[in-house]
Amino acid sequence: MTSAIRNLTRDGRLLFATRFLRLFAYGGLSVVLVLYLVALGFTASEVGLLLTATLLGDTLISLGLTTQADRIGRRRMLIAGAVLMAAAGVVFGVTASYWLLLAAGTIGVISPSGQEVGPFLPIEQAALSQVVENRARTEVFAWYTLAGSLATALGALSAGWLTGRLQASEAPVDSYRAVVFAYAAAGLALAVLFLQVTPASEAQAAPATRFGVTRSWGVVLKLASLFALDSFGGGFVVQSFAAYWFYLRFGVDPQTLGTLFFGANVLAGISALLASRLASRIGLVNTMVFTHLPSNVLLILIPLMPTLPLATLMLLARFSISQMDVPTRQSYVMAVVDPAERSAASGITGVARTTGAALSPFFAGLLFARPALISVPFFIAGSLKIAYDLLLFRAFRALRAPEEERDAR
Repeated sequence: MTSAIRNLTRDGRLLFATRFLRLFAYGGLSVVLVLYLVALGFTASEVGLLLTATLLGDTLISLGLTTQADRIGRRRMLIAGAVLMAAAGVVFGVTASYWLLLAAGTIGVISPSGQEVGPFLPIEQAALSQVVENRARTEVFAWYTLAGSLATALGALSAGWLTGRLQASEAPVDSYRAVVFAYAAAGLALAVLFLQVTPASEAQAAPATRFGVTRSWGVVLKLASLFALDSFGGGFVVQSFAAYWFYLRFGVDPQTLGTLFFGANVLAGISALLASRLASRIGLVNTMVFTHLPSNVLLILIPLMPTLPLATLMLLARFSISQMDVPTRQSYVMAVVDPAERSAASGITGVARTTGAALSPFFAGLLFARPALISVPFFIAGSLKIAYDLLLFRAFRALRAPEEERDAR
C-alpha cells in the first residue's frame, strides 16, 4: 500500500469505509433487482420505466444536495442521502405496488447498476481532494475506485450466495427481498458512519451562488454534456440488465451471476490502480480515452459470442480495462475547477451522468421485452460510448491538470 493511502487522515479513512459499505449494498442489489421486480409480476417494459424514474429521481436529489453541500455542510448532505437510501430500500421491500415503488425509487436512492447514484460520490470526492495533495489525488482516487469495485464484487457475490441458499427453502421473490432489506440496513449504517466525519472535510470558502460554481462554468458544462452521453450509452447495459441478459440468453442462475459479477468487478478494481500509474506518464485525458475505447469494442462483442464461456470471457476482458477511466475522470474534474467549486462541479457532472443513465433503461426495457432484440442494447451502448471517447479527446486534450502543467515545464 502506498504512502498516499497510509497517510490518509481519519476523515479520509471514514470516506473509504462509507464507499465500501455503499458499493457493497449497490452490488448486491444490482444482481437481484430486475429479477425481484419481474418476480413481483412486472413486465420488462414496466421494469425499464421504473429504473428510469429511479435514476431520474436520484439525479434531482443529487443536484439539490451536492450543489448546496459546500455551503450548508458536506456531512449533513451525506447523512440526508443515507436516510433516503434506507427509506427507499424499506419501501421496495414491503410493497408490491408499482406506484409506491415508482415514488420510492424517484424520491429515494436506489442503484440498479451497481454503480454510484445519489449525492455521495461528488461530496466524498470533494472532501478527499481537500485532505490530500494534488500529486497524490489520482492515486488516492484509484484506491478509492478499487475499494468500490471490490465492494461491488463482494456485494454481488454475497447476494448471489444468499439468494441461492434461501431459494432452497423459500420462494425466489422472498430470497430477493432479503437482499433489498439488507440494502436498507446499509443505508442506516452509512448515516451512522457519516456522523463521525469531522469539520476538517468541509469547504473553507464556498461560492455564494445557487449552483456553487462561478469561474469554471464553461468547463463544467462541457464535461457534463460529454459525461451524459457516455452514461446514456452505459445505461443500456446497467449491471441489472446485463445480469438479466445472461439469464435470458444462457439460463444463468442468480448464484452464478453473483460469482460472475464478483470476478468482473474485482478485475475492474485492479485496473483502477493501473490507471494512476498510466496517467502519471501519458496524462489524465489520454488515460481516460485510450483505455475506454477498447473496452467499448469488447462490450459490442459480448452478444456476438455463441457460448456462455466466450461471452463471459468478453465480459471479464471488458471489465479488466473499463474502469481505468474512472479515477482519472474524477481526478480531472477536481483538478480543473477551483477548490471551493469541487462539490458542486462533481455534483453537476455526476448529475449529468445519472441523467444520461436514467433515460436509457426505459428503452432497454422495451428491447428486452422482445426476445429477438435482447442483444441490441449492447450494440447501442458500445457505439455511443465510443463516440464519447472521440469527442472527449477532441475537446479536452489541450486542457491539462495543474500538476501536469508543472511537470511539462
